[in-house]
Amino acid sequence: METANTVEASKITLSELMLPSHSNFSGKIHGGYLLKLMDQIAFACASKYSGCYCVTASVDTVDFLNPVDVGELVTLKASVNYVGNTSMIVGIRVTSEDIRTGIVKHCNSSYFTMVAKDDQGNNVKVPRLILSNMNEVRRFYDGINRINNKKKHKELEHNFDYKSKEALKNLENFNVVLSEKLL
Repeated sequence: METANTVEASKITLSELMLPSHSNFSGKIHGGYLLKLMDQIAFACASKYSGCYCVTASVDTVDFLNPVDVGELVTLKASVNYVGNTSMIVGIRVTSEDIRTGIVKHCNSSYFTMVAKDDQGNNVKVPRLILSNMNEVRRFYDGINRINNKKKHKELEHNFDYKSKEALKNLENFNVVLSEKLL
C-alpha cells in the first residue's frame, strides 16, 4: 500500500539569535553559517516528512537579499514542496528580525533537494504528497519546472562544444570586454 503525507505534516520552523561568533569582521552573519542552518532545517523537514534519514542532493539558487546583523533573530521556515520517487524538494524561507524594533527582513529563499535513505544507504521511496490548496499546487508545479530546467541546463552543458567557432568567438569578445574594464 502506498503511503501519503500532507505538506502541513512536513512544516518546520527554526529560530536562532545571531551571536558575534557567527559574524564576519563587519558584524554581518556569515553566509556559510546561514547555509548551515538551511541545510539543517532541510534535513529535519525531509526526514520528518519521509520518516527516513535524508541527505542533501542539491541546493538551488541561494541569493542573499538582505544582510543579517549580530543580535537579530533569524527564523527559517521549511516545507516539502514536491516529491518524486525517493527525493523531495524542500522550500526554505529565511527572515531576520531586529528584536528591538520588530522590523522583519526577508533574507533569502532557497530550494534543497533531499533524498531519503535506508540504514544501508540505499534510496527509499517517499510518501506521495497530498496537496491541500492552490498555493501548495503552485509550489508543486514550480518543483516540476525546477527539475525540468535543471535537466535542460545539464543537457546544454553536456552538449556544448567548447572548441566551436561560436564558443571561441564568445571567449574572444569576453576577453576584449574584460581588457577594457581593467584599463
